[in-house]
Amino acid sequence: MDIEERQAEHIDYFVKKASTLKGSALANVVVEATSHPSLFAFSEILSVPSVLELEGTENSAFIDLLRMFAHGTWSEYKHKIFCVTGALVLMVLMYSIDAAGHLPQLVPDQVLKLKQLTVLTLAETDKVLPYDTLMQELDVSNVRELEDFVINDCMYVGIVRGKLDQLRRCFKVQFAAGRDIRPGQLGSMTDILANWYMFLPAAIDSRGHEENFSELGGVMDHDNDRNRPKR
Repeated sequence: MDIEERQAEHIDYFVKKASTLKGSALANVVVEATSHPSLFAFSEILSVPSVLELEGTENSAFIDLLRMFAHGTWSEYKHKIFCVTGALVLMVLMYSIDAAGHLPQLVPDQVLKLKQLTVLTLAETDKVLPYDTLMQELDVSNVRELEDFVINDCMYVGIVRGKLDQLRRCFKVQFAAGRDIRPGQLGSMTDILANWYMFLPAAIDSRGHEENFSELGGVMDHDNDRNRPKR
């Protein structure tokens, strides 16, 4: 079963579960979903009416948390926690304002998940990811820790495929699972696909069928490498 099929099963489970609950009872569902080791898409859960009803309530932190896992990154979470927490502390001290509603602290499984999602976001715009960029975005202190994370927590999980280039200190992405579409992103994606469709016939005529599909061969080579016995 591939990652897309597994996703569909998990999404269906959490959508049905969230649909039966309201208010603070949804907190455990959100934490469970954002901690699940095989769930990487959250827009369907976000669209559940009972989840949308959290907006503007004392439990709004949990819909904000879902949005962070749907579209955000680890560095964005840290920035938001730092800024919001500092502002809330100041307001609580000065005006006795309730601090409810800010993003909650993450448990270790959620931290891991958000870092995995961060790799997917980086892979959306660049297929060659420098080690320095990855280490900064993931809060990783050394190359060994970074490579272990990419191999064990991303490649073996099936959300990315690629090759680690230790000489050039980069991760060359050959495949990355897609993330939830961000608000406003659909229009730009439609434009990109339309431009690609217009360009495709000319590209095939000028470069030939085999060259246009050479990237697929690279992915197959990677799969063959994975299946070789380790020495």
